[in-house]
Amino acid sequence: MQGIASLVAPPRCAACGLPCDAADIVCTACEGELEAATPQLEPGPPGVELAVAACDFGGAARAVAHGLKFGRRLALAEVAARAIARACPEAELRGSVVPVPAASWRWRWRGFDPAEEIALALAELAGLPYGPCLRRARGSRQVGRPRAERLADPPRVWSAAGVPAEALLVDDVHTTGATLAACASALRAGGCVRVVALTLARVR
Repeated sequence: MQGIASLVAPPRCAACGLPCDAADIVCTACEGELEAATPQLEPGPPGVELAVAACDFGGAARAVAHGLKFGRRLALAEVAARAIARACPEAELRGSVVPVPAASWRWRWRGFDPAEEIALALAELAGLPYGPCLRRARGSRQVGRPRAERLADPPRVWSAAGVPAEALLVDDVHTTGATLAACASALRAGGCVRVVALTLARVR
C-alpha cells in the first residue's frame, strides 16, 4: 500500500519539500546537514549554566524550525529532538525535560506548541522525565522584535508546580536568550538548582 501511495502522492521531505524515501521524515540531504553540523555550546543567559544548540539557524535547521512552527508538520519535532540529543554532551543530558511555555492563546490558536512537541520527543528519546511546570502570560510576541526590545521586555513566566531539581529547558530557537532567562528565573524561584538550555538552532 505504501508503494501505491507513493506513486499517487510522491513522499516529500517535511523540511525542504524535496523528494525523499517514504519511510523518512526528512530527506538524506537535510538529515546529513543536521548530523554534520557543529554543536553550539556557550554560557547561557542569566540562570542558565549551559546553552546547547544543535546548529546555527540556517539551511536545514531553519527549514525544520519553520516547518514545525508555521507548517504544522509535527513529525519534525522528532528530527529536532534527535539533533539536540546528538549535540548535548552525555553528562549534561540529565534531569527533567521542561519545555519553554507558549502563551495559552497562542497554544489555542496553533493547537500545539513547537517547544512542547520537541521536549516530548526528546524526553522519550533520552528516557528522561517530562516536566511541563512553567506557564507564560500573554504579552508581546518575541518573534520579529528587535534585540533591544526583547531584552527590555522579556515574557512573564512562572512555575505552576513540580519544579525539578535539574531542568533541561527546551525551545526550538535561541535568539537573544530573553525567554530562556525568564524561564530559568521561574525555575530557580521554584527550587531548581541547575538549568541547561537545549535548542535546535542558535541565531547569531
